[in-house]
Amino acid sequence: MLEILPIPAFTDNYIWLLHNGTHAVVVDPGDAAPVIKVLTNQSLTLDAILITHHHSDHIDGVSELIERYHPTVYAPEKERFNFPHIPVSENDKIQLQCIELEFSVMDIPGHTLGHVAYYGANHLFCGDTLFGAGCGRLFEGTPEQMFDSLQRLAKLPRHTAVYCAHEYTEHNLRFAHMLDTNNKAIVKRQQDAAAKRAANLPTLPSTIALELETNPFLRCDDIAIKAVTGLQDASALAVFTAIRKMRNSF
Repeated sequence: MLEILPIPAFTDNYIWLLHNGTHAVVVDPGDAAPVIKVLTNQSLTLDAILITHHHSDHIDGVSELIERYHPTVYAPEKERFNFPHIPVSENDKIQLQCIELEFSVMDIPGHTLGHVAYYGANHLFCGDTLFGAGCGRLFEGTPEQMFDSLQRLAKLPRHTAVYCAHEYTEHNLRFAHMLDTNNKAIVKRQQDAAAKRAANLPTLPSTIALELETNPFLRCDDIAIKAVTGLQDASALAVFTAIRKMRNSF
């Protein structure tokens, strides 16, 4: 039976580990040490690594893991890496026979130009594009690219589990509540997130359904959000661009 575990790293990263009790796959291992610890403690063999984008907090553990376990590494075709890997891009299929799972690759530029997501069996590993109640900063891409990427993710089945790479949910929810103070779903999610963090539990994974209810970056055509930004007659893209700038300094 497949189990998916978050491995905390640095101050707020999650390295996601998928395993069936024997074989394992990790997503975005920015640090090898915590991954090695879990693999050793659970007697797991690392067969594959999935990379969503090139930022150091997502890849700096890869070389050590390759040297130790010799896994197959999949990484975005449109980005450059200094370790051996299989380049992947839109519509590629990844057969992870070790855990009996297939992923489809989605190109989702915005945070970086070559950022990808991995989607399969109602699981979405989306790196730094879609966060709990938020989205990633635009380090390389344009607002239009990020908006389009988020719209693609929003169209996935509502029950899709969303595994993003950072524990930003509580702060994102404070921003979301500022934009949409009468949204009861946001208030409830704030309470749930606070309880989880108080118990030292992750707020993730989320679901597409929950993000559609509480994530302002997926709700840029909402009347309340448009009113707060003073962009009642603007396009959803213009609203997205405005609130992404607001979030940068929030």
